[in-house]
Amino acid sequence: MAEARTHAIAESRWGGGIAPYAIGSKKFGMWLFIVSDALTFSALLVAYSYVRLASAQWPTPFPFSPAIVYATLMTFFLLSSSLTMVMAVSAAHRGEHRRAVGWLLGTMAGGTAFIALHLREWFHLIHEGLRPWQTPWAEWPNTPLFGGSFFGLTGLHMLHVAIGVVYLGVIAFGFGKRKFSSEDVEVSGLYWHFVDLVWMFIFPLIYLLSVRMA
Repeated sequence: MAEARTHAIAESRWGGGIAPYAIGSKKFGMWLFIVSDALTFSALLVAYSYVRLASAQWPTPFPFSPAIVYATLMTFFLLSSSLTMVMAVSAAHRGEHRRAVGWLLGTMAGGTAFIALHLREWFHLIHEGLRPWQTPWAEWPNTPLFGGSFFGLTGLHMLHVAIGVVYLGVIAFGFGKRKFSSEDVEVSGLYWHFVDLVWMFIFPLIYLLSVRMA
């Protein structure tokens, strides 16, 4: 009798239920979106790399201070927001609604800080004269593709971050009101981690490889 009960408990913990490999429709839909979006970003990153390598010269306009320092700080905010997102998902699965909402708000704060620093950098470069169709630097003439590729890649990513901040706000509000489940928090976490991962490719490719040495 005791052995049968022990076996039943083990089955309930490790059996996986009727469909152990099933995935919810929300999570499946998010994974489909992530795969399609990953292909888009991959194509853009490959195109940027090709244009850079094929060009006779390519601008390296970012001085270590303040450009690379700010870009590193932006990276720190995004990585930190990934950590707070993990904590939010964990709290949601434990049913700790208030704590999960708090971690979600922390994640939103990290994303907002990233956007603020990014916009500051954009305004600085625009003030210098950088446009999608031209560059202002005399030492790198005839490199109009730099502006378009820079604003295109970083702008698309920044748009994803902004959408993510709004998305997390909706999830935080709904989860706090008990209208969303822990799965909804987890699905939003998948999106946020994807956005952070994309930045880990953009940061070295666009910034670290374009440091102004002089």
